[in-house]
This record gives sequence, C-alpha cells and structure tokens, in this order.
Amino acid sequence: MNKEFFEAVQMLEKEKGIPAEYLYEKIQNAIIVALRKDYNGKDVVSCEIDPEKYEMNVFVRKNVVDDIEDEDTDITVADAQQYKPGAAAGDTVEIMLDTKDFGRIAAQTAKHVIRQGIRDAEKGQIMMEFQSKQQELVTAKVLSVDPITGNATLEIGKAEAILPKGEQVPGEELTVGELIKVFIVDVRDTEKGPKAMISRTHQGLVKRLFETEVPEIYDGTVTINAISREAGARTKMAVSSKDENVDAIGACIGPRGSRVNKIVELLGGEKIDIVNYSEDPKQFVAAALAPANVLNVEIPDPEVKSCVVTVPDNQLSLAIGNKGQNARLAARLTGWKIDIKPESGFYEG
Repeated sequence: MNKEFFEAVQMLEKEKGIPAEYLYEKIQNAIIVALRKDYNGKDVVSCEIDPEKYEMNVFVRKNVVDDIEDEDTDITVADAQQYKPGAAAGDTVEIMLDTKDFGRIAAQTAKHVIRQGIRDAEKGQIMMEFQSKQQELVTAKVLSVDPITGNATLEIGKAEAILPKGEQVPGEELTVGELIKVFIVDVRDTEKGPKAMISRTHQGLVKRLFETEVPEIYDGTVTINAISREAGARTKMAVSSKDENVDAIGACIGPRGSRVNKIVELLGGEKIDIVNYSEDPKQFVAAALAPANVLNVEIPDPEVKSCVVTVPDNQLSLAIGNKGQNARLAARLTGWKIDIKPESGFYEG
C-alpha cells in the first residue's frame, strides 16, 4: 500500500470523523476474506497494517508436515525451511505474500471499504443530526414538489426528508426554494438510512412556535397544558400561569396581538383560540368552547367524561362551529364528550 493510501485514510478521519483505526480494521478483515478464497475458504490468511511505517503485509500460515495432505494448509519441511530456517514437522510458518499476489485485490477492497465507511459515517451523522432535533421545530428548504403525489422533498441541514402531502397544511402551496417550518415527529433507522418523519399538521408544530415566540413559555412561567388542531383551519390551546401576576393568555397573544399574529402568519392564516386551562372540568369545558359564551355545564357521570353544556340560543351555532369544528376541537382539547344544548331547549326539557 502506498503512502497516498494512508494519507487518504488520515484525511477521511479529519474531514468525515471516521476513525482511521476503524477503517484499517475493516480493510484488514475484507482483505482476509477476499484472499481466503484462494485457499478454499480456510482460515490461513492474516493481515497487518502499520500506518506509522505506511506498510501493509499479508501472510499465509501453514503447518509444517512430512507428507502434505492439504495443499491449502500444509507445507513440507524442505519448503518451510526457506522461510524459517530449522523448521521441523509440527511447526507453523507464516509466509509473506508478494505484493503482486494481493496488490490488486487489496487496492479494490480498500476502495470499497472506504466508500462504505464514508456512507456509514454520513448515515451516522445524519441520524445524530435528526435525533438531536426530534420533537423539535426546524427550518427546511423546499427542494422539489412531486406533481403527482404532492409530496415535497425538503433540505434539513445536510440531510433530506420527505414531507408527505398528508402532513402538509390543507390548501397550502409549497414552492421550490421556499423556507418553511416543520416539526420532526420521529426518527427511524431504515435499510436505506436514517428517515425523519416530519409534519406541518402536527400539534407539536404549534407548541414549538409558541415556545419560540413567547418568552414566558420558554422560561416555564406559562405552561401549554393542551392543544387540539385541525391544520390550516383552527387550533385551540389551553394555557396556565405559575405566576399570578402573569396573564397566560395575554402573554401568548402579545402586545397588540404581535406574538399570536406572527404564528398565524407562519401557519398561513390558521385561526388560534387561546383559553385558560383549569383542573375543574366544568370551567375547562366552558373555556374551551370560546368564543361562545357558556351558561352552564352539567356532568351527570364523571366516570364516562361526558357533559351537557347550555349556551344562549343565539350562540348555539357559534358554540358548535362550522361543520361542528368548534365543539370537536373543544372535546379533543378537554378530553370530554360535549353535548351542547340551547337555553330554550334546556328549559323545555
């Protein structure tokens, strides 16, 4: 092996972070496997690499015998003495192979191992990069959008990930070169390498956006207790404050609505309802149905987490929402099944 080979390995160690020892070990093993075929697969080949001397030597180990039974493993006393003076039957000799016997195989093997080592290292780096961002918000660049499936290929750091059409905000048109925020839901190690499961519809995206925009959430003064979301249309978020002097809803909205408006803009105009969280299910359910005004919440059986809510007649449609969206999001936010009745209907019953 020439000096350039060893220098190339050292350069890879610096640039790609692949330990040279790891590569040398892989090359040694691969050369042994390749040359073992010349000896019908028998375990007689060994390989030594000395990076300091820029040397690689390959040996064949043979048993010294009076009569050869297996040419792959045996050598006569007379032949053995050429390599080891004084060799006798029962000894073992190691015969160094001439470079021309293994040089081409060694060079091809080393190239293959190095290429594979680079691929493995890059996969490992991508995996680490993705894992460090799991359940986090990242900025991604749109590289392409499939005109048939609608799936988008995004660039995240040095890696690429697919944003499926089903994880895109309904009605949203992504354009090549655009920078968008995505939420890394999960990271999986597949046969084709690390794969990040990313989303623009996940409620974690809204949570991370608020953590970014609202210092009181980031420092733990204000807590996001629950979120329910129908991406592209509406999100409901329940918040609470650990400091009685800090208004949780006000902190999330920001001065003149600056904080929440920025998030609405990033989400393409998605409406966001921010309500006060309460341990009291009646208060929580009433708050969750905002912007409707709730008159009364009855809980016939707390075990089944079902309640009956009364609202003024003129606010029934507001409480239910377009196609039931407001009631549906409130139910998801609270974890309670909500039956909404108008005030007049309640008294008639």
